[in-house]
Parts: sequence; structure tokens; C-alpha cells
Amino acid sequence: MSVEIGKVKKILGGLASTQTEREALYKHFHQHPELSMQEHATAERIVKELESSGIRVTRVGETGVVAVVDNGEGPVVAMRADIDALPVKEASGKDYASTATQVDAKTGVEVPVAHACGHDVHLMSLLTALQAFNEHKDQWSGTFIGVFQPAEETAEGARAMLEAGLEQAMPRPDVYLGQHVLASLPGGHVGTRRGPVLSSAFSVKVTVHGKGSHGSMPELGVDPVVLASTIVMRLQTIVSREVAAKETAVVTVGAIHAGTKSNIITDSAELLINTRAYSSEVSEHLKEAIERIVRAECVAARSPMEPEFTYYDRYPLTDNDGDATDTVREAFDAYFGDESCDLDAVPASEDFSIIPDALGVPYTYWGLGGFADMSKAVGNHNPAFAPDLQPTLDRGTEAVVVAASAWLTVPVSAD
Repeated sequence: MSVEIGKVKKILGGLASTQTEREALYKHFHQHPELSMQEHATAERIVKELESSGIRVTRVGETGVVAVVDNGEGPVVAMRADIDALPVKEASGKDYASTATQVDAKTGVEVPVAHACGHDVHLMSLLTALQAFNEHKDQWSGTFIGVFQPAEETAEGARAMLEAGLEQAMPRPDVYLGQHVLASLPGGHVGTRRGPVLSSAFSVKVTVHGKGSHGSMPELGVDPVVLASTIVMRLQTIVSREVAAKETAVVTVGAIHAGTKSNIITDSAELLINTRAYSSEVSEHLKEAIERIVRAECVAARSPMEPEFTYYDRYPLTDNDGDATDTVREAFDAYFGDESCDLDAVPASEDFSIIPDALGVPYTYWGLGGFADMSKAVGNHNPAFAPDLQPTLDRGTEAVVVAASAWLTVPVSAD
């Protein structure tokens, strides 16, 4: 299976003539970001753009959108773009920087919001690719599906779309594709990787209990602050002493909350712990070790109650299918030449793989370089994260079309 470059160039032939309007639409999305599961205006604008292009659209859940371009016999290729933003105040210095705020539906607190992870690039790339395939049906055959997914940042969106009937909204794909703009690749480059590419992750809130007392009489209490401190130190031994050197794992205690006053021994403490791993076996070991260490330290400290564990932000491993990745890499090499490169494993996490895993289809997920000057590039989720407008917008669309075309421009074999 090899991409037909001549057909790809014709499918992408309108990029130059539509550049001004595409950049204006991108700036609109950038200036109007929305929090996870609250992407109502974003979804409505995506639907408006698709319907005006004559593309069949289905709403899935409150803010999910599925677009289907049918074009006769052939493979079914699905491409996903996440559409949510972050509770971050943008500091990119762009003249189109977001100044938006939104009330977080979960907390009731108004927060600044910005596309500090590049999801606006993703949705524009997919939106433009859908329009390109729809306008040039004489160059390909099969079905191209766009999945505009909410709430990647909170690991809710993929599961929410499945629960809302995603399978009924589109044909079963033969392959599921995804991309992410990154600061770790040279600007305009596309990077692929077989196997594990994004880590699995989970967070856990651990509550440990003590016995309150006056700060001058610690012998009458059980100090949960000391208990939490010993847990933090002991957790560091999981990676250094329990995980094999050939494996990769991260255990981070991002917050400790306890107490109100210097001379009061409080009666509980809360730890927020985050983990990363590149295999399900290591991830399960991290979970077991955290619980074992916490329970043991509670016993050692004479804690009067069992600790409590609340798990959240669970992200699966993103483990690229070898054959699908090879197909995309061959197409990228043919079209992009030296700007097609290897992608190192990224320790960030995604809910991208939840949908193809649920559907039982292979997937591959690649990186898109977003900054020409990598010395000035900042990482995703940084308040200053805002990719170069070009060539990022064009290259994101090109990557989607080139990858999908590796299946869709191949002639359908006669039976």
C-alpha cells in the first residue's frame, strides 16, 4: 500500500487559495477556547463549517462531532482531533492571544482559558482535510471520517463519545489516526514511532488520617503531616528500587494539603499523586506499590483509620500499531522527504487510544513540529505555548491528508 503523490497534491491543491480564510478561522478558535466538556460554541462552529461545505455531520453527546465523507467503495479511515482547551491564562504575546474566561462547570469558579496545548491546530487540520477530501472526490475512493473529540485534557471525552453512541454515528473504520503539535520536533516536521508513543497515566488522591492535638503535646495525637511526609519519601523508592532499569516510570506527588495553623496537629492530610508508565504491567505495579506503601506507613504511624484512595484522570497507553505506522511513515517519507522523522516516546498521556481500542481497530498517532526556532519553543501546557501560524496550519492539514491517502488513494482491487 503506497500513497499516490499526484492525487494527494490535487486533493491539497486549494491550500494556497484558502490560506487567508483558514488562518482567520484558526484565530477565531484560538481566541475562543472552551474548557473540557464545555466546548459548545466550538462544536457549533465546527458543525457550521462542515455543513456549509456539504459534509454530513452528526452530533455525539453534548459537544462531540462526527463528520463522514462517503466516496464509494474502499477503506474507511477515521481521524481524530481534540477540541478542548485549558484553564490557563495565555502569555504567548500573539496579537490573537486568548483573553477568554469561562466558569468551570465543576467548580463554579471563573477561570482564564487558552489553547495552550495546540488543540485548535488539530481541529483546523482535520476540518480543512475533510473539506479537501470532499472537494476532490475524483482523486480517491472509500470513506473519510472526522472525529472531533471533547475533553481530552480530563480524559473524559473519548469515553463520553462511546457512551453517547459513537459506533452508530459512523462506519467502523479500518484504521484510526491522530496527531499532536509538539515543541520537541523541528517546525514543520512530522514524526512517527512504532509501539508505545505516549505513556499511560493515572492520578490518585490519598487521604491519610491522624489524631488531632495541640502542637505542644504531640504525644497525645497522631500527626498526619509527618505521616504524609514519610509517605512522600518512601514513594521515591518505587521507581529507584522496584521498577527494572530497562523500564520507564514516574511517580510524582504534586500536592500535599494539611492543617490550618502552626500549633495545631490536624486530623488528616491529602496527597495528590500522578504516575506515568509505558506498559500496563508497570502501571499496575505502581498502583499496587503506592497502596502498599501508604497502608504500611499508616500502620507504622498508628493511624486510627484506613487510608482512602480516589483514582482519577486515567489515561491508557498509546501503543501505535506497527503496520499502520509503517504505512503512514512510508507516505510521509514520500511526500515530506527529510521533514519526515522519528518521534521519541513522549511521557505525556492521551485518551486517544480509548476509541480505537473499543472499536477493535489499529491506530497510529504522530507528532507535528510547531516551532521554527526550537530554542524559543515552550512545552505544551505552558501559558506561552502557541505554535507558529505557518507552516504549522498547512503542515497539519497535509499530514492528515497524506496519512489518510495511504489507504484512500490506493485503487480498490476487483474481486
